Amino acid sequence: MSAPTRPRDLVDTARALATGTVTSYDLVRSALDRIDASQASLNAFRVVRRDNALAEAREADRLLAAGERRPLLGVPVAIKDDTDIVGETTMFGCAGTFDVKTHDAEVVRRLREAGAVVVGKTHSPELGQWPLTGGDAFGHTRSPWSREHTPGGSSGGSAAAVAAGLVPAALGSDGAGSVRIPASWSNLVGIKPQRGRISMWPDAEAFEGLTTHGTLARTVADAALLLDIVAGNHPGDLHTRPAATVSDAVGRDPGRLKIALSMKLPFTATPRRLDPRVHIRLAALAATLRDLGHEVTLADPDYGILFGLNFLPRSMSGIENWLHRLPDPALADVRTRANARTGRMLHGAPLRAARRAEPRLRRRVGRIFDRFDVVLTPTTATPPLPVDAIDGIGGWATDKVITAACPYAWPWNVLGWPGISVPAGFTDEGLPVGAQLLGPEDSEPLLISLAAQLESVLRWHEHIPEPWW
Repeated sequence: MSAPTRPRDLVDTARALATGTVTSYDLVRSALDRIDASQASLNAFRVVRRDNALAEAREADRLLAAGERRPLLGVPVAIKDDTDIVGETTMFGCAGTFDVKTHDAEVVRRLREAGAVVVGKTHSPELGQWPLTGGDAFGHTRSPWSREHTPGGSSGGSAAAVAAGLVPAALGSDGAGSVRIPASWSNLVGIKPQRGRISMWPDAEAFEGLTTHGTLARTVADAALLLDIVAGNHPGDLHTRPAATVSDAVGRDPGRLKIALSMKLPFTATPRRLDPRVHIRLAALAATLRDLGHEVTLADPDYGILFGLNFLPRSMSGIENWLHRLPDPALADVRTRANARTGRMLHGAPLRAARRAEPRLRRRVGRIFDRFDVVLTPTTATPPLPVDAIDGIGGWATDKVITAACPYAWPWNVLGWPGISVPAGFTDEGLPVGAQLLGPEDSEPLLISLAAQLESVLRWHEHIPEPWW
């Protein structure tokens, strides 16, 4: 772990382009060259848009020279391969021959409107099901911190690309922690916003309301800026929120907060425990919060033992819906097809009951915010898993591995509330771990303010991995 010349952050890159100290063409070409150099070993990208991205960079330079200014004009970014962009396929970690997309997703439209150059689409496990990024369709995506470990999932390709300095920031999506988990295991900031903050169009909602797009970056300011760029709604969205700007919360004093430190693991049907190496890092982060003047008290949200029964029908139904989009569902992993069958069984009355129960769960869990401003938990129960941790095993064995490693993130997807994973340091083996800052409805500004305050002390963005590819 060291701090060589730091890759440009998103805010720095946008500023340098606006002042004319760099050109978009040089930045984008450099990003593409780094991607090419790393791809055989890091394997972060499924699609690299070299020709189109360079053409878009030339056009950005022309606009900049003419005096045009947009928030990300000429800045290279990446998107996850569950997101449509014109001229490319959306394979979402699956095998098969897919049709080329003829329309951009709403988030891509907003990125283009802001002037960003999308250099490529990053890997995801099959239909985003697992917190590791790998599969028969493309192999393993590896962590820039350790080639033997996963960067997390399901937005693992985006996390690996940002952590390795291939791009300054990237979009992911989060249906059970899929932005926050790879942020934790890659020493990044990962924001899962309030449901409805970012449009999921061309889907009215994703995975029965569990999934939202989110942002991955090295700094809070970068993650918040990217969130502001892509936030907003489409007329067909099932969930909407009023327009809001969150990046202005960076640097704002959050005040003296009451923070609930929760180690409690939400109920799952498989064994799980908090790894002592993660516990140590979370305790250290809690001590930093106390040093900053916050009141940190041990307290747990009241999840109840039935919380998982809300998640299961929604997640499995989402997989079943996605399986129908595949050109050849028979090519899907046997575990994917088994999950889809479960989704079909739960699609009727159990799914309707789960959706109806959500307000009651919000009231139950939300009672903790009568006493506290923020909940602090581990993002994951373990450090990063080996890249092959779920290779060649059955569905039940896979469930045991992933629920043991990642039991903390998914409840906030059920609730639809915002959460941020921030870096909490490294294990003695040099593996990154993270902590979640969780809030009630529409609490992104408070969480971002607190995360930025922590960053100003811990300076996690100054630690970047040595290239090994």
